[in-house]
Parts: sequence; structure tokens; C-alpha cells
Amino acid sequence: MQFPVLSLLIFIPLLTGVALLVLPNRWKPYARWIALGSAGITAILSLIVYFGYDVAQGGYQFQEQYPWVPALGISYHVGVDGISVPMVLLSGLVVLSGVVVSWKVEDRPSEFFAFIMFLGASVLGVFTSLDLFQLFFFFEIAVFPKYLMIILWGYPKTREYGGMKLTIYLFLGSMVALVGALALYFGSGLRTFDLLELEKAGFPAEFQRLWFPFVFLGFGILGGIFPFHSWAPDGHVAAPTAVSMLLAGVEMKVGVFSALRIAIMLMPEGARMWAPLILGLGTVNVVYGALIALIQKDFKYVIGFSSVSHMGLVMLGFASLNAEGLTGAGMQMFSHGVMTALFFAIVGMVYDRTHTRELSKLGGLFRKMPIAAIGFIVAGMVSMGMPGFSGFIAEFPIFMGVWKASPVVAVIAILGVLITAAYILLVIRRVFFGDLPAEFEKSVQDIPLRDKLVVLGLSLVMIAIGWFPSLMVPMVQSGVRYILALLGGA
Repeated sequence: MQFPVLSLLIFIPLLTGVALLVLPNRWKPYARWIALGSAGITAILSLIVYFGYDVAQGGYQFQEQYPWVPALGISYHVGVDGISVPMVLLSGLVVLSGVVVSWKVEDRPSEFFAFIMFLGASVLGVFTSLDLFQLFFFFEIAVFPKYLMIILWGYPKTREYGGMKLTIYLFLGSMVALVGALALYFGSGLRTFDLLELEKAGFPAEFQRLWFPFVFLGFGILGGIFPFHSWAPDGHVAAPTAVSMLLAGVEMKVGVFSALRIAIMLMPEGARMWAPLILGLGTVNVVYGALIALIQKDFKYVIGFSSVSHMGLVMLGFASLNAEGLTGAGMQMFSHGVMTALFFAIVGMVYDRTHTRELSKLGGLFRKMPIAAIGFIVAGMVSMGMPGFSGFIAEFPIFMGVWKASPVVAVIAILGVLITAAYILLVIRRVFFGDLPAEFEKSVQDIPLRDKLVVLGLSLVMIAIGWFPSLMVPMVQSGVRYILALLGGA
């Protein structure tokens, strides 16, 4: 019998979350240690999946399937391919990092860390699901803990607004995508939710063209697609640090990943028809998100709109429907996930010590927090797509693919890269260089060792991918080949 590594990945954090909620009072001081142990095991299992995946074989591996509701064609079915394996690794890294940077949470720590575990189980469940019903099940699990964590532990001035806005937008997206999913279930004639069976259903072209936008845009809302993007910066800014890391680092990838897995892979003819619209919306994401980030005065809002811009690049890669663009999009999901998790972690570290996010009130923090400053610079280089970092490995093939699909779109989207360089360099100068405000001379202390380990660890991942792309690119390419076969060799 095959070792159930994917089931362990999902259910260890899920059961840990349940255990933390019912933890006796005398054990509550140890909640963070229990969460750390669970997140550590999850990260190790994600590494086992990553390095255990056979790139030469390709396809779906580590599969497990058990009947769930046979009468409705629902099964518990998990497996990973070359696209989802990096997402599993990303989830393990970000969940572990989120637990570590939240170490000082004193307000109801058992509930806080329980909700982090639920979020981890949710995203891992989505990335490994090969059953449409099961994917929706895990997709929806995250809504409640996200809302509670924002309104209970978030930024006091905006947490109720940000939490409610995020929840309403995500429910809207879920409802739209669910309509498309039900159409797929009944339209297939197979009466099954199994994604591998639905891939073979051969939906009529007119059916695909009608229902594709429901599924893609429904899930795309969680990915921050324009014009339904505004929940993202507001939600990220209102959320506590760990939730911002998970929202931008992993949850937005859940949206675009689901759009790829269900909309593009099950309805390739629909993808061809609607690709020009997605190219247009993705271009707006890239340029508009970067321009709005450029004029922000709040440190965290800069990163929030930066995420909107960078997720536009993923959508451009998807809409290219060619090998280069899809490979770049797969790499960008991982690269941006690590980068933005590091960004939000460092923003949280700065805010915890200075009690402000206003860029005009910050400065000279390199002297006080050198490792955090270096980490932010590394993430900034990734964001700018500089050679030697994972962002270059992701963005270059995206622009190659988009150029093949539409040179005009590629030229316009490149403006986003130039604007990104402008706001990243401005933020680095305003926050970490220049004069240190007098009130920070004695009040601001360096980050602790545990936070330094998170900063250095995530930075090294992005540098390693930049210098040794063979660590991940062949894996993503194996998943892209399978997608292209479904697209008819596009």
C-alpha cells in the first residue's frame, strides 16, 4: 500500500486545528509549540512530496482514492502533478513561517494557531484535490477562519471593513464558480466529480464557451483579477501578519490554480475563446496594480497592490496558452508566493517595532534591523524580476509566451516591470535608508533569531531558484506538457 503522504499533509494540520480549539486551559500556553510541531511536520512532508515526485514520469502521482458519496459520484481523490507539487511546497513553507512570525501572539493563542492550521489544511486540500466536489469543500473551509482572524486579531482601524469585504468578494466568487462547476457535472453526462474523468468528457465547444467565464472569473476573484481585485489590498492590510502571508502567499494562488485546473484544463475551447479578455484583464492588473502601489503612503498597502500586479502576470501566462507562458505562470505562482510572504512578514516586523506603517515616518531601519532589510531587498529584487532571483526565472518565460500570443500586450505589460522597480526602490530607500527618526533610536530593537531564520530561509529559496532553475523548472514543464496535451498541443 502506498504511503498516504498527501492525506497526512491535509489531515495533520486539520486535526491539529481541532485539537487546539478543544485544548484544556492548562495546555493553552503550549499552543504555539503544538502548532509549530504540526507545521514543521507538514513542511517536511511537503519536501518529501517535492523531492519524491518523478519528473521523468510526469502526470499525477501519490494518488489516493476512496469512495465518499458514491451515489453522487463524489470520492476522496488526491494526487499531484508538476504544477501542484511546487504549490504544496509553497504551502508548507508559508504555514511554517506564519507560525514562527506569530510566536508572540498572546491574545487567545490556541484559537489563533488553530485557525492558521485550518488555513493550511484548506490550501493543501485544494492543491491536491482530484475531485471537483472535494476541491470546493476545501476551498470553502478557509472562509470562516480568514474572516475571524482578520476581525479578531487584525489592524483595529480597518479589520471589520477588510474582513467583511474579503468574505463577501470570496463568497461571490465561490457562488459564480459553483454554478459553472454544477454545469460541468451535469453537462458531462458522467455523473461524476472526478477531475480525471471530466478531463475526458469532451464537452461540446459551445458548452465550453458558455461556462468557461463562470469558472475562471469565479475562481479568479480569489486570485485578485481586475475589476474584482480590491478585496486583496484591503484584506491584506487589515489582517494580522501571518494571515497576510497566507492570503497573499498562498490563498491567491488557490484561486488561479483552481481556475487553471477546472476552467482551462476541462474547457480548452472556452479558454481559447476567452483568452483575449483574460490577456486584457491581466494587463490591467499588472500596470494598474503597480501604478497604485507607486503612490501609496502605507507600507502594507504598497505590498497589497504589488500582489495584485504580480498576480496579473500569472493570468497573462495562463492566457498565452503556450508552453513558455504556462511554464512562467507556474514558476510565478511559487516565486510570488515566497516573495510576498517574506514582504508581509517584514512589514509586520517593522510595524511591531515602530507602531507605524506610514512611509513618511520611517527611515534608517537598516541600522536597527539589518537582516530584515536584506530580506526585503532580496524580495524586492525578485519582485523586479532581476537576474539571479526566482522572479526572473518566472517573468521572462511569461513575457516570451505573451509575446507569441500578443506582442502589443507584452509591450504594455512590461511597463508594469518598470513601475515595479520604481516603487520597490522608493520603499527600500524610505524605510531602510536615510535618517533614523529620533524616537526609534532607543525604542526599536533588532528582530529575534526565529524571525531572522524565517527571513533568511525564504530569501535563500528565492536565490536558489534564481541560480539553479533546474530545481523546479523541469517539474513545472512536466505539468505544462500535460496541460498542452489537453489543449490539443497548443
